[in-house]
Amino acid sequence: MNSNSVTTVLYRIFGVAALVLLALAAIESVVKEYKYTVVHERYEPGRLVEFAALAAVFAIALLLRQIREELRKRK
Repeated sequence: MNSNSVTTVLYRIFGVAALVLLALAAIESVVKEYKYTVVHERYEPGRLVEFAALAAVFAIALLLRQIREELRKRK
């Protein structure tokens, strides 16, 4: 398995994780209006959005690294 395919898998995992955390934060904020919780009051919706942003930053960094490698191959 070459580094290009590993990078592709990793940025997809981080991207999906970011989307799932963002959706969970949205669901948690709606559910909190009815005095329930999805994550058992351990994390607030804002904290879940922070985790989603962190995962998105890693996904973007890996994607930019892959783009840089492709541009270097063309030269």
